[in-house]
Amino acid sequence: MTRSPLEETVLAEIRPTQAERDHVCGIAQKLLAAIAASGKAQGMVVGSIARHTWVRGDRDLDVFMLFDPGLSREALESEGLGLARKIAGTFADSFHEKYAEHPYISARIDDVDVDIVPCYAVESAAHIQSAVDRTPFHTRYITEKINGLIDDVLLLKRFTKSGGIYGSDQMTEGFSGYLCELLILHYGGFIPLLTSASEWKPQTLIDLENHTAKEFPEPLVMIDPVDPNRNVAAAVSLDRMVAFVELARGYLEEPSKHFFSLPDQHTITREGLASLIADRGTTLYAITFPTPPYIEEVIVPQLKRSVIAIAEHLERNGFVVHHTHYMMQPERCIFLLELLVADLPKIRTHVGPPVWNRVNAEKFREKHIVSSLPGPYIRNGHYEMEVFREYTNARALLSSEGLLQVSLGKHVRQSLTQGWIVDEGPYCWHEEFAPFIAAFFRRGSPLIRVRRKILDL
Repeated sequence: MTRSPLEETVLAEIRPTQAERDHVCGIAQKLLAAIAASGKAQGMVVGSIARHTWVRGDRDLDVFMLFDPGLSREALESEGLGLARKIAGTFADSFHEKYAEHPYISARIDDVDVDIVPCYAVESAAHIQSAVDRTPFHTRYITEKINGLIDDVLLLKRFTKSGGIYGSDQMTEGFSGYLCELLILHYGGFIPLLTSASEWKPQTLIDLENHTAKEFPEPLVMIDPVDPNRNVAAAVSLDRMVAFVELARGYLEEPSKHFFSLPDQHTITREGLASLIADRGTTLYAITFPTPPYIEEVIVPQLKRSVIAIAEHLERNGFVVHHTHYMMQPERCIFLLELLVADLPKIRTHVGPPVWNRVNAEKFREKHIVSSLPGPYIRNGHYEMEVFREYTNARALLSSEGLLQVSLGKHVRQSLTQGWIVDEGPYCWHEEFAPFIAAFFRRGSPLIRVRRKILDL
């Protein structure tokens, strides 16, 4: 398919240069030689660098060490980490352990981010013993089929990254690099993909090998060609899928370079936040607390569940919540909550049982027969009465120990028990969270952001 001049211009900007390829591949070859020299494992470069589908500047090198499947999991971790540490120490000044399903080593070698990952050299994806064992099969599958379509993958990766929907991490809930490659393979190119995606609906199913082994509940289902029991698109949320649909329609209707420009990084000052809140007439609260000592994949879902529970806690107590979000930083996490109503009258209505529920109705009546407030009285067949609120101010509620009684994530609750801080209004501003706070008030769909760029708004 003939590309537009716009797409050719973008490709010229995002294809890795030959010097960059030589540099990254040179580091890869040194690591593979070191693994081979150990005599303990077979080295393999996986991921986008192995498949030549990496975008200029994205220098993330994944090197796998394939060990004998007969090793126990304990031996794999022990020997694998030991070898990875030795190799990383040879080429990098420093390195550190990371933890997914099992530990691996991450290092910075020259200007390349390198992950050295132990796995099993299984004979097929059907015999994997850990999730990472599947990755070499992904690399082999894509490498065999992607020739002629690499530029289309580069366009799609930049397109989704520009739209803020690239990445299968818990914060993004978007499109992984492997998913982008499979989509291009299935549809045969960037424009054919966008044309089809513009008509996607929830529960779209794509199965390159026609070997689906079960049903999946996610809105977008891409059956892994090397594992019929896995949905490659499992991380893609409904909102991210629909955002891609919107972007596809927008680009087909009015192509622009702005569909490939990286998202603008906005920030906000304390003074700017104060002015913004005053204009909106809302009340902003920030809850900050120490980041639990676990990886993002564990903590972010707990942050999401926790902020929903806190919002429900506020609503149950009469406070009207407008918008909430969360962010995890290395040292601290934040819950940001914007309320339409943050102060309430002292009294509220307490609804009791229906009068025809004789036992409970009589208990309710006798319990509250002495009260300085109206009631119990009958309304719509129920006993009702007025009672004093426990909390008339949202900040007081958020600062109380009752916050620990809502349905928080396990590790979030553990961290909050160490103490949390509730800030209000412009005092919610913290330098480390300034871009997050700015984004909180700049909500807009990906296509809206592109359109605003086109109109220079």
